[in-house]
Amino acid sequence: MSFGTLYLIPISISEGEVAGIPEQVRTRLKRLDYFLVENARTARRYISSLNLGLTIEELDFQELSKKTSNTQVERLMMPVMEGKSVGILSESGCPGVADPGARAVEFAHKRGIKVVPLVGPSSILLALMASGLNGQKFAFHGYLPIKTPELQQVIKSLERSSVKEGYAHIFIETPYRNNQLLENLSKIAHPETMLCVAKDLTGPAEFIKTLPLKIWKKEEVDLHKIPCIFILQAALVS
Repeated sequence: MSFGTLYLIPISISEGEVAGIPEQVRTRLKRLDYFLVENARTARRYISSLNLGLTIEELDFQELSKKTSNTQVERLMMPVMEGKSVGILSESGCPGVADPGARAVEFAHKRGIKVVPLVGPSSILLALMASGLNGQKFAFHGYLPIKTPELQQVIKSLERSSVKEGYAHIFIETPYRNNQLLENLSKIAHPETMLCVAKDLTGPAEFIKTLPLKIWKKEEVDLHKIPCIFILQAALVS
């Protein structure tokens, strides 16, 4: 028996906003009934919002998180091993990017299963596009350390890398700590270092600004509990 195909299905990055989901994604969703998802409730709500004429109760959603064991990943992937095509959905944006769905993709490649990424919104790329910072050299770091000493070391290291090689460094934070991170960046990084803050991308409260950190200190902006992307690029040696 031949293997099925693993489809990487983008999800909207702003809750309730589905206008940016391509027809290719909608068409593929209609042909699938087995999904690996980070959160079953989010996945059901998302597919329902697309109004595809599907009966949600007839779809099979299995959760794949960072806590899922390797043995469980193999069990979750058995349907595709048996010839059934499977869809992976993240909590937001593109699966496999800062997302545990990458584990299923890794499993697929090791066993020769075809992986097909579908086009859709990525908050990381949208923020970079709108930042005016270096789109030729950039790196995504996920979450920075929470504790101040470690955070200070990492920020200084990113600045040195940016000065030496021109990199734009992209990172995220848990939404309820966004304001704290912005404050720490203003304290730790060089005043001339550029920072882009992109919040609620594609959503009603969308906000994108790139400014030197010395200016960010004077800005009145509330990022609390709103998904944000941060991009840092040094202008001077600190």
